[in-house]
Amino acid sequence: MDPLLSLGAGLLLLALWVRHKGLEYLLIHHRWVFVCLFLLPLSVLFDIYYQLRAWAVWRLHSAPRQHSQRVRHIQTQVREWKNEGGKTYMCTGRPGWLTVSLRVGKYKKTHKNIVINLMDILEVDIERQIVHVEPLVTMGQLTAHLNPMGWTLPVVPELDDLTVGGLIMGTGIESSSHIYGLFQHTCLAYELVLADGSLVRCTPTENSDLFYAVPWSCGTLGFLVAAEIKIIPAKKYVKLHYKPVRGLEKICEKFTEESKKKENNFVEGLVYSLEEAVIMTGVLTDEAEDSQINRIGNYYKPWFFKHAEKYLKANQTGIEYIPSRHYYHRHTRSIFWELQDIIPFGNNPVFRYLFGWMVPPKISLLKLTQGEAIRKLYEQHHVVQDMLVPMKSLEKSISTFHSDLNVYPLWLCPFILPNNPGMVHPKGDEMELYVDIGAYGEPKTKQFEARASMRQMEKFVRNVHGFQMLYADCYMNREEFWDMFDGSLYHKLREQMNCKNAFPEVYDKICKAARH
Repeated sequence: MDPLLSLGAGLLLLALWVRHKGLEYLLIHHRWVFVCLFLLPLSVLFDIYYQLRAWAVWRLHSAPRQHSQRVRHIQTQVREWKNEGGKTYMCTGRPGWLTVSLRVGKYKKTHKNIVINLMDILEVDIERQIVHVEPLVTMGQLTAHLNPMGWTLPVVPELDDLTVGGLIMGTGIESSSHIYGLFQHTCLAYELVLADGSLVRCTPTENSDLFYAVPWSCGTLGFLVAAEIKIIPAKKYVKLHYKPVRGLEKICEKFTEESKKKENNFVEGLVYSLEEAVIMTGVLTDEAEDSQINRIGNYYKPWFFKHAEKYLKANQTGIEYIPSRHYYHRHTRSIFWELQDIIPFGNNPVFRYLFGWMVPPKISLLKLTQGEAIRKLYEQHHVVQDMLVPMKSLEKSISTFHSDLNVYPLWLCPFILPNNPGMVHPKGDEMELYVDIGAYGEPKTKQFEARASMRQMEKFVRNVHGFQMLYADCYMNREEFWDMFDGSLYHKLREQMNCKNAFPEVYDKICKAARH
């Protein structure tokens, strides 16, 4: 039969089946059909458009010229809001479905939307070792631009579509954070449009209170319009050492030990069960043994977490040389391990070789097309959470994650937390080693109930003086929230800068108990 006729017949049968079962049934029980046929090709087109746009903007050097004009337009919108009486809160006009967070922000429908079209790299200053960027610049965009120039960010959160603004106003972390801290700790300056329409620049020495209050504030102190971020020399490869470890106590001991070694440029742990993990340490290098090079980012390669699991199953250590940019975005293709729930056969070699070049689907498109039924299903039977706890509480924390959620793999990422002012800092006066425990997937505990289980988890994290990342669903009440986070500087600035009538409090913006 002619291939076109075969394709047409197949599509006709699919259409008849969808009509019989209903589109909602298809989206809930066979979502991979919709994702593979529609979202993957659409995601490729999105990527092509944004890559071409970024290339053209940089070649024409138009971003620096247009930046001031765009900022003035934002200031004009804010002043118009003020002149109209400031009757509602303001928020960015970027649609909620475009964000990487799975949370759907309904406030966009009731607040004054300020259009902020700032998505370009403004300058790479080699002498000062900084990159000057607009807030909607993505991690994929930055590494693609900086790495060929021989530079990189000290902290590169893995997913391509994470934006600078999201990582500053929320937070970001990477396996280099045990040296450099969170993404915010690599930022040297912020530029914001405030509630009165004024433009202000803040650094650790200039408007320092605002500089330290911006991270984790989720856009409730002003609109971020630019940031200066530290850059460091890049190298060609990451020499990655895989070590399987068994026994919870040994896992925690080994992970803590490696996290304290500054000679490790990268430290990461993948916990596959309560008693099994693979701990990976990496060192940047320009030299590599050809036979051990693994270009893990190529579309036909196994998903990284599955590749690492092979060392656990074989009970063998291993060394590989991974090209640096492939390493930075090693979890992008499988969205850590979330894609296995959306495309169950996504790691099959046949699928990877034929269609892997289209993976992953854009998280924003998945959100846009998920529908109310899938959203509720995810909310009740799926968790996407990152909890930041002191390293000394790691063993107790993994045990708690196991009993309350039983989601595997768990992602372990160490980071140093300095005692800076702001919402997040150690309990004591000194910097402290923390660890991000990421749980992404369907809980296997029989007693799991989204609200009750997560409130129990949040209580545990508060008790060990930890923090919950704010991109995820948060079930705390206001008192519990401000028990977890230090709001002293934040509330002081909201009062001083007349933010109370311009922006919602961060709790009201992100917590389920406050949102309607």
